[in-house]
Amino acid sequence: MMNKHTIARWIFSLGLCLTGWATVPAWAQSTTFVIDEDHFSVAFLVDHIGYAKQLGQFLKGSGSFVYDPKTDNLEQGAVVIEADSVFTNHARRDRHLKGGDFLAVRDHATIRFVVSQWDGASQTLTGELTMLGQTHSVTLQATVNQLKDYPFGHGQPTLGISIRGQILRSQWGMVYGIEGGLVGDAVDVLIEFEAIAE
Repeated sequence: MMNKHTIARWIFSLGLCLTGWATVPAWAQSTTFVIDEDHFSVAFLVDHIGYAKQLGQFLKGSGSFVYDPKTDNLEQGAVVIEADSVFTNHARRDRHLKGGDFLAVRDHATIRFVVSQWDGASQTLTGELTMLGQTHSVTLQATVNQLKDYPFGHGQPTLGISIRGQILRSQWGMVYGIEGGLVGDAVDVLIEFEAIAE
C-alpha cells in the first residue's frame, strides 16, 4: 500500500510525463494548414506566337489542407483562386483575359482545385481542377520544402511548398488563339506558398 509520500512522488512523475507529451510539436500529427495569403504566388506561362512565353499571375487566392507530416499523408485540401485577379502587367490584355475568350470571370468568378491524392514517394499531387464550369483531373509535381516554426512574426509551425505542372487549356473549352498558333494551348503552372498550422 502506497503512503502519502509515495503517492505524491507518483503524481509528480505523472505530471512530468504529461508535460513531456505536451512538448511534442502540435504539427507532428494531422494538422490543418491555412495558406498565408501574404506568401501565396500563383503564376502561369503560355506561348505567344512562338516568340516567347507570356508570364501572368493570379493575385488573389486562398486555401487550406489537412496534412500529417509524420506519415506524409495529405488527407484533404482545396485552393480557390479569384479569376478576376489575373494580372499580366498590361491592362488591355488583362481585360481580354477576363472576357469570354478566356476566363469569362462574370460567369465563372473562381478557379478551384480540390486535392484527391498525394503521393509522397513521387512527389505528385492529383486533384480536380474546376474552371469555366468544367472539372477535370490534374496531376502536378509538388515539393515539400520544409516544416518548421517560423523564425519571426507569427512564430507558428509553417509548411513551405513549391508546385509545378502543365495543363491544356482546351480541355476546359478555352480554345481562343490555338488555331494558327497565336496563343499556346499548353499552360505551365507555377505555385509557391507558405501555409501556417492552425
